[in-house]
Amino acid sequence: MQFTAPAEHYDRFMGRYLPTLAPAFADAAGVRAGMRVLDVGCGPGGLTRELVERTSAEQVAAIDPSPQFAEACRARFPGADVRDGGAEDLPWDDGAFDAALASLVIGFMRDADAGVREMARVTRPGGTVALCMWDIAGGGMTMLSTFWAAVRAVDPGAVGEQMRPGVKEGDIAERLGRAGLEGVEQTVLVASADYAGFDDFWAPFGLAVGPAGTYLASAGDERREAIRAECRRRLGEPEGPFTLEARAWCARGTVPA
Repeated sequence: MQFTAPAEHYDRFMGRYLPTLAPAFADAAGVRAGMRVLDVGCGPGGLTRELVERTSAEQVAAIDPSPQFAEACRARFPGADVRDGGAEDLPWDDGAFDAALASLVIGFMRDADAGVREMARVTRPGGTVALCMWDIAGGGMTMLSTFWAAVRAVDPGAVGEQMRPGVKEGDIAERLGRAGLEGVEQTVLVASADYAGFDDFWAPFGLAVGPAGTYLASAGDERREAIRAECRRRLGEPEGPFTLEARAWCARGTVPA
């Protein structure tokens, strides 16, 4: 899936979770100084920032199929090797990296298994391939689960995001195993985001970012208002600031020697 929204819209919608998710994910992947690392599906650079801070811009490469996201990441991190493209056909040589990471991306790959195989190909023997994706199927990503529950209350036939790769427990680990990676380990990452109030929660859904934003953009005014009211009810009618937690499935594996 190629996102069409501007980078700053993604920052307001999903990017606000990256300051807490990215460090946890980089820790789980074992990223440390001196490593050459790749950020697959980098978006505007939420994870890229963490990788640059741990290594250096010159040690980081990144790629995204959405040109506006790749351009934003390139502008934010001069010196990093940021390219346009998808996970299924990575433009780097075999074994070019010590670690390849993909944060919140596997669910939007055209072919998730091919994307994982490509990440393994460009990672050196003994190196690490790691991916994470929100727990949408289990309701662990509160912001999205609240929205889609509200949608289904208004539109019972709505599909949502529960069938996307990586959103169920064990799915990422199984794909790493199928790609031939060894020592596959699964863990759970927890992130959070602060909201100034309900309007701060609701407004980003109107920016047409991702499946949720795309769905809302296609809904009529009456349905949108009904979904808004249901979201507010499910969040407990907040009158002031609040914080939402989000759970992500994460798995890592080692490229065979």
